[in-house]
Amino acid sequence: MKKSNVYTRKGDDGTTGLVGGQRIAKSHTRLEAYGTMDELNSFVGLLLADVDEPEIREQLIRIQNDLFSVGCELATIDRVPRHAVIPDDVVRMEKYIDEMDNLCGGWRGFILPGGCRAAAQAHVCRTVCRRLERRIYAIDDGVPTDSVLLQYINRLSDYFFLLAKKINFLQGIEENIWQNR
Repeated sequence: MKKSNVYTRKGDDGTTGLVGGQRIAKSHTRLEAYGTMDELNSFVGLLLADVDEPEIREQLIRIQNDLFSVGCELATIDRVPRHAVIPDDVVRMEKYIDEMDNLCGGWRGFILPGGCRAAAQAHVCRTVCRRLERRIYAIDDGVPTDSVLLQYINRLSDYFFLLAKKINFLQGIEENIWQNR
């Protein structure tokens, strides 16, 4: 019987391969970062399952593609950066954010995650995105802190926050504002 191409057995020793062939420990901070990217991309896919609006679906699919490119860059050491995202991607994300903010209104207080299922999923995406950002900053062999990649990830978490607001707004669901004791 022919062996599947899905498993290689190379990772059985606790290492994984990067782009270019270098192997690192599965506990390496770089692997934590792109593993978190993969988790975020999966949550975006789950969110897509609950979204019908074509414009939002198009944005989310674009984001999934961007995240795959980010993962490729994070899985690369000692090579010229791939520039997974470029300044235009940050500008695009800011445009999405501004449009949603204008639609939903400004600051009214801290919002409790929730609302309809899709909005709740967007909040999960936001929190995983924030973790991804922290994991990128923690990479032992470094990612420049002024990188476009980090700007993009920072905007992406803001995007998911406002997407949750937009989804609830379109569904006619009132946001729950945190009531401090």
